[in-house]
Amino acid sequence: MVCGHNVCGLNNRTVREIIFLGRSNVGKSTLLHQLIGKKVRIGRKPGVTLKPNHFYFDDLLITDLPGFGFMQGLKKHKCEQIKNLIVHYLEDNSDRILLAVQVIDAGSFIDLVDRWNMRGEIPVDVEFFNFLHDIDLDVVVAVNKIDKLTELESEIDEIVQRLGFCPPWRQWRDQLVLICAKKGQIGELRELIKGRLHDIGRDDLLKYFS
Repeated sequence: MVCGHNVCGLNNRTVREIIFLGRSNVGKSTLLHQLIGKKVRIGRKPGVTLKPNHFYFDDLLITDLPGFGFMQGLKKHKCEQIKNLIVHYLEDNSDRILLAVQVIDAGSFIDLVDRWNMRGEIPVDVEFFNFLHDIDLDVVVAVNKIDKLTELESEIDEIVQRLGFCPPWRQWRDQLVLICAKKGQIGELRELIKGRLHDIGRDDLLKYFS
């Protein structure tokens, strides 16, 4: 049974949850459409959607959290409101979250992180990445829009360095996958999710990610 956005009996039915989070415009909605075959509701402009999108697959909940970070035309307090909503959601539901998929934009991630670092501030993407680990979640970084990269190996190595990993990036294949959601190139992420479900004895849910 698959349910859409208005989820009834949320606390009673959910056994496991997979959450997706990331900055606005990193391609989360496109990724989820490719992954679960459902159209994801988005606001007409960034920052409009303040509630998570929920999709049920039997007792597995797939959650698309609102995009975070600076958004053109959105006041700072609104950005903070979104950030706090995400933090509280993660804290409140950490016990049932099987996997957190943090989506980043391969083409802009390095520049964004370096710009924040130059100001002496922690980049919000890195802050969330560390927070997910602080609350003991299983985290996978989905590096989207890899078609924008001209020197893939070296640029992905730089991305993992900014996340606190040691290159080469290929040693982190269980925690980092390369995707291009727009072109439907999400096979590695799909297999990783299926692997996590298999590990907890839920092969009955694999059909939803075939």
